[in-house]
Amino acid sequence: MPPAPEGSPPLAGILVADFSRVLAGPLATMTLADLGADVIKVESPRGDETRGWSPPLDDRGQATYFLAVNRNKRSVVLDLKTEEHRRLAEELAIRADVIVDNFKPGTMERFGLGYEQLTARNPGLIHCSITGFGVRAGAHLPGYDPLVQALSGLMSVTGEPDRQPIKVGVALVDVIAGLNAVVAILASLRAREGSRRGQRIEINLLQSALAALANHASAHLNAGVTPNRLGNIHPSIEPFATYATADGPLMICAGNDVQFAALARAIDAPELGVDGRFETNAKRVQNRDALRAELESRLARATAAAWTDRFRSAGVPAGPVNDIAGGFALGAELGLDVIDEHAGVRTPSSPLGLNGASPQVSLPPPELDEHGEIIRGWLAMPSR
Repeated sequence: MPPAPEGSPPLAGILVADFSRVLAGPLATMTLADLGADVIKVESPRGDETRGWSPPLDDRGQATYFLAVNRNKRSVVLDLKTEEHRRLAEELAIRADVIVDNFKPGTMERFGLGYEQLTARNPGLIHCSITGFGVRAGAHLPGYDPLVQALSGLMSVTGEPDRQPIKVGVALVDVIAGLNAVVAILASLRAREGSRRGQRIEINLLQSALAALANHASAHLNAGVTPNRLGNIHPSIEPFATYATADGPLMICAGNDVQFAALARAIDAPELGVDGRFETNAKRVQNRDALRAELESRLARATAAAWTDRFRSAGVPAGPVNDIAGGFALGAELGLDVIDEHAGVRTPSSPLGLNGASPQVSLPPPELDEHGEIIRGWLAMPSR
């Protein structure tokens, strides 16, 4: 396809057929839509499951979960159990640049919408499938985020050491897998510019989780270390955790010796910066219990907010443990555009800051089949 006119969104002219639902797939397609792609959300007559996941509901009775990852899309109901709607779905796939689905492996093939079934008529098609455990021996396993957090080992390093493992407070593996899908799709679009051929993309939650274990995975693979739960403590850096103050926890991230010396001065204990037990990061990690006692005995003299101000002035990375409202308030305080409001629906703004055609919101999350009549009519017309 020819390049978009100057000033157009980066993905203007790209048509995405979104057969996904819940979180990972819809997050991926919303990101593409924010970048200018035309995303058609294909739903069953029941709609995306998250339309019914409540509470909470907004003031119009819509499930806020659905609103989270479905802006900038058009919705069409296609009942793939009927021959007529399967034909329309196939026509959409033939016209699309990208398909995203997160059905169990083999489902799209049963509907005649598999990659190999479509490429003869649409050789440039990029088909991204998101599964829980891949398309081989794990194809039959259901891919729910908490299950993957448990099986991948992510839960084993999350929580306090003397308590049961806990899951992350958001479906983080779904989010990571969705972003991995975006990266793969963008790379495939770039590759297609030269080859004029699309490709099959397979993203699975388990590998996304394992890759996201980062330093923990490297410790296991290269040093034979199986990390355990440390709560908010970092296995390799100190002080790099939450510490008690007069009124609540304070996160301190003194990542090097210079920052630690500044921390020691800020709490009026410069001697800690030259204490033999704490003079290097390795020694601070070795003596972390003693260091915690020294720090918390002094931090107890003031509130988390007071220490935050003092540490910021001293160049020490630190801050309170905000709730989500506090997080958005901080973004606004720092001059970041963290909230987008369109047609009465508020969503977090895209974090993709581009110097030029930045991500934009032009459509609120759609009602079920809101654009169905127009889209089905368009698909029924002969394509050029």
